[in-house]
Amino acid sequence: MIALIQRVTSANVVVENQIIGEINQGILALIGVEKNDQQQNADRLLERLLSYRIFSDDQDKMNLSVADIGGEILLVPQFTLAADTRKGRRPSFSTAAPPQVGQSLFHYFVSQAKEKYSAVSTGEFGADMKVSLCNDGPVTFWLNA
Repeated sequence: MIALIQRVTSANVVVENQIIGEINQGILALIGVEKNDQQQNADRLLERLLSYRIFSDDQDKMNLSVADIGGEILLVPQFTLAADTRKGRRPSFSTAAPPQVGQSLFHYFVSQAKEKYSAVSTGEFGADMKVSLCNDGPVTFWLNA
């Protein structure tokens, strides 16, 4: 599984002109599911996401996790993260999980996140989403599990 995480001051997801997920300070995580991913990949990625130290401490060093600052998390499914872009001018999605598998693992990831952390919002799998954010820094990292 892949997460492109961004430290944000705010972010939201709109579907059909309605805000379906919204956070203030925290992490916007775009989540991609690859073909061979399983629940243990989701568990490892969630562990990393919740403990990844990307927020500044008193000495202005990235030393604090989203949990340390009491931040929020917005999880947005994004199958294009699993694209193979190594050749040609068009991405190949042969490395991405089939839609049913991707949806199942994304929902599993969300349920585990909500069980372990209280401030979790989400996008909608398979929907045409409009994602807005204010990247803080900018700070963006690519996590694999």
